[in-house]
Amino acid sequence: MITSVNNGQVKNIIHLNQKSKARREQGLFVAEGVKMFEEAPKTWVEKVYVSDSFSKNQDLMDKVCCFPYEITADPVFRQMCDTKTPQGILTVLKKPSYNIEDIFSRPDPLLMVLEDLQDPGNAGTIIRTGEGAGVSGVFLTRSSVDITNPKVIRGTMGSIYRIPFLYVEDVVSLKHIFKERQIRTFAAHLKGRSFYDQEDYTGGTAFFIGNEGNGLSQSASDMADCLIRIPMEGEVESLNAAMAAGILMYEAARQRRK
Repeated sequence: MITSVNNGQVKNIIHLNQKSKARREQGLFVAEGVKMFEEAPKTWVEKVYVSDSFSKNQDLMDKVCCFPYEITADPVFRQMCDTKTPQGILTVLKKPSYNIEDIFSRPDPLLMVLEDLQDPGNAGTIIRTGEGAGVSGVFLTRSSVDITNPKVIRGTMGSIYRIPFLYVEDVVSLKHIFKERQIRTFAAHLKGRSFYDQEDYTGGTAFFIGNEGNGLSQSASDMADCLIRIPMEGEVESLNAAMAAGILMYEAARQRRK
């Protein structure tokens, strides 16, 4: 049993939780909780850590025993976790590597393009909602939040395992790819010429979602085939990025069900 926070493995887990550079250099990330352990692709699992009290759950330990694992004293385990009330199990996983063909693996793909998105909660919610709406893949600009950030991982509730993602230099770098594959692009924008539910998303579609504070860059807006807006009452000027993305994704899903 690991009983000290000075243990090298414990220090590394804390480092992986806190530093995107460590995750990038080691090609690893951390996922907390029973659900994230049970849904993890087996080939991704590097190692599992369980608290001493959690190890008394024989049913779950039967699953844990299929992988390399360590039992950790409860106080030490709490130090290893990013959450205030950890569930008692933490999984270290290999960071997946996707290519452009993974993103375009389905006919008439539905894509999300996130430009300079900073909030981990927004990113996690968009990925989780995207799976529910049938999104094929997610592009993120390099200035966006690290998708393996623990808060993003928690927000995805397991969808991180099933939605391919790819970082790109900027939105404009996708122009040729979208044109070649006949993907129509839509930018959520306050100056949208039409409401979001007046356009057709049944073919290959990509939605651009911008930074929480500044919205989309001018270059990304100019590149879009169509600027769309979500009608709002009162004095509200814009919606939360994840909320706006959810509305657009589910409108596309509604149209595609028909």
